[in-house]
Amino acid sequence: MTAPIETTGAEAGAQPEAVLSGIEKSKIEGRSLGQIAWSRFKKDKVAVAGGVIVILLILLAILSRPLQALFGLDPNALNQDLIDPNTSLPKGDFGGMSWEHPLGVEPKFGRDIASRILEGSWVSLVVAFGATLLSNTIGAILGVVAGYYGGRVDTIISRLMDTFLAFPLLLFAIAISATLQGGAFGLEGLPLHISVLIFIIGFFNWPYLGRIVRGQTLALREREFVDASRGMGAKGPYILFRELLPNLVGPIIVYSTLLIPTNILFEASLSFLGVGIQPPQASWGGMLNQAVDFYEVDPQFMIVPGLAIFVTVLAFNLLGDGLRDALDPRSR
Repeated sequence: MTAPIETTGAEAGAQPEAVLSGIEKSKIEGRSLGQIAWSRFKKDKVAVAGGVIVILLILLAILSRPLQALFGLDPNALNQDLIDPNTSLPKGDFGGMSWEHPLGVEPKFGRDIASRILEGSWVSLVVAFGATLLSNTIGAILGVVAGYYGGRVDTIISRLMDTFLAFPLLLFAIAISATLQGGAFGLEGLPLHISVLIFIIGFFNWPYLGRIVRGQTLALREREFVDASRGMGAKGPYILFRELLPNLVGPIIVYSTLLIPTNILFEASLSFLGVGIQPPQASWGGMLNQAVDFYEVDPQFMIVPGLAIFVTVLAFNLLGDGLRDALDPRSR
């Protein structure tokens, strides 16, 4: 018989080699989908830069009126002493740039360009955000209803989408805006112009999101959590608004960040054509319209509002691309 193997106290209390040192000091914690998306988004430096610019633009738009009051800025104040009476152009180089007017002044009227850019920022963002909210609300609701119920409901809503997409939106917007310039629905002036633009841009753009939501809903309605809700006796409205729509928040957010710059360009286009925001209210598109007669002799007047539109649209597009990659890594 072989003698029993004796073990020392040190060997008996020794840890197996498979046990990692320090494992008891840290615990493995799961991360939510939001935390995973945020960690992906932070790695995209270009998207983060776009997000920072977007936040700054929103803050400037919100604080535009307080900033004007704080620094004594008036976007409609005329400075005829800064205009050459013989040429109607600003005195000095680069469109009359100075410490008091860092971006120069307008030809003919002498209004400060910086204060008008600041004033026009909130107009563009209010119209863009309002139109996006309206179109996303209509598109999300009709899209999820069409995708979930299918059949005749899907056919009716899909044909409605095709009808709206067939509208010549720009011509339709010009016609409606020109018709309602005087006053309508108890509104007039700037509130009327903003309301009309939000309605036109938002109401006729909902089919784009509607098609995206419908396609996503067609895939989600066959998932296990939807079958479980049906099995527990949940009705259609509950499944639509408590089960399906929360799972569509990601695509809706991404589409919104890409639709906002499109709406900014559309508002600027209508104002440029003279059927959007009306002077003397400052708007970026209106400033470009006024700069057409002076761009050869005073390019500063056209460059500044053009850069404002370009930077804003680019920042929103970069943010939208980053959010799309963060929320859907398969798109990389």
